[in-house]
Amino acid sequence: MLRAIIKKIAFKTGHFKRLYLKLCNPSGFEYAEYLKRWGNYHQIGEHCAIWPYTNVTNPEYTRLGNNVMLTACTILGHDGSIAVLNRAYQKKLDRVGKVDIRDNVFIGHGAIVLPGTTIGPNAIVAAGAVVSRDVPEGSIVAGVPARVIGDVAKLVNKLEIETDSLPWAYLIHQRDGSFDPALEPQLKKLRKAYFFDDK
Repeated sequence: MLRAIIKKIAFKTGHFKRLYLKLCNPSGFEYAEYLKRWGNYHQIGEHCAIWPYTNVTNPEYTRLGNNVMLTACTILGHDGSIAVLNRAYQKKLDRVGKVDIRDNVFIGHGAIVLPGTTIGPNAIVAAGAVVSRDVPEGSIVAGVPARVIGDVAKLVNKLEIETDSLPWAYLIHQRDGSFDPALEPQLKKLRKAYFFDDK
């Protein structure tokens, strides 16, 4: 009951954000909807997921297209070294930039996206990558600095073949979307047996 009240107040007013995150433990999809209302983003499209442990320093300079997932990554809209340089050299410098994440983009755990970059559409940023320049449409990037290592369409074809060969493929084909809580216990049981049972 308390969780429902906190969630309702948070969504209606934008207040109690920390309490909402702590007590309600929202999914990435729910949290993206909250941020769409109260996060001061330039834009958040439809069907987005922003996990609560994601760090976006300047949401006002950040645009997310449709079907974007941000997972414990950092999106930077400014260069923090400017404050040090201004003081050290008695200057009045500025260095900010937009981050434009187009449709159908996944950004992995621990990735860092620097200001002034555009990603996608249809792109994957691997875990731990540092994106310092634009990510081309349909590409997979990884590394420091991030470089193109693959093609998303080829990855999808490979994953489709691999998925169809799994012992639990019939359950995957029954799912509505990429997660079904009703099927998850059976999937976990089959996966554990496949991974760890002696053959």
